[in-house]
Amino acid sequence: MNEASGTTGCAEKATESELIARLDEVLSEYRGKPGALIPVLQIAQGIYGYLPEKALKRIALALGKSYSEVAGVVGFYSFFSTVPRGRHLVRVCMGTACYVRGGKLVLETLKQEMGIDVGGTTPDGLFSLEVARCFGACGLAPTIMIDEEVHQRVKPLKLRAILDGYRNGAAEKKPPVKRSAKPPVRKSVRAGAAGRAKANAKKRKVGAR
Repeated sequence: MNEASGTTGCAEKATESELIARLDEVLSEYRGKPGALIPVLQIAQGIYGYLPEKALKRIALALGKSYSEVAGVVGFYSFFSTVPRGRHLVRVCMGTACYVRGGKLVLETLKQEMGIDVGGTTPDGLFSLEVARCFGACGLAPTIMIDEEVHQRVKPLKLRAILDGYRNGAAEKKPPVKRSAKPPVRKSVRAGAAGRAKANAKKRKVGAR
């Protein structure tokens, strides 16, 4: 199970009765425990890959809560999704820095490229599109995050190539930047230092006489 993305590799192969049995097992474990709703919702999303209405009703009944309360919690937290999510979650930063530096255009380009709106999933189940407030990389705006990888200074014309990296099964990796242990010394600095050392040696030789 991958709780970070809310998906599970087993969900596609399991039958409906198997999914319900897994959920019921979780509900029996958490029934009566204080603060059980959010952990149960997280696990349920891991089981189904999202939170279908039938699962929410089952959770509400088992935990003695109203359906509106359970649905309200799901709607409040952006982590939860009531529609199936794609294999890759694409999030566009719409914080102030990213917005003024072209974040809105990046979002519109992604919507056109994937053929979906915010909150939607591509028909092939590969991508889901969401927006986020900030990724903590304001100096490198605009940014998008695909799964756990942040792409910085994104240009609309490069979005197709970025997505193709995931369509082909592996995101493009940038080679690590090599940093030297010590900053290089400029040639003029070396020459100046050598000249001063030579002059000082000559002074000491004259003084010795």
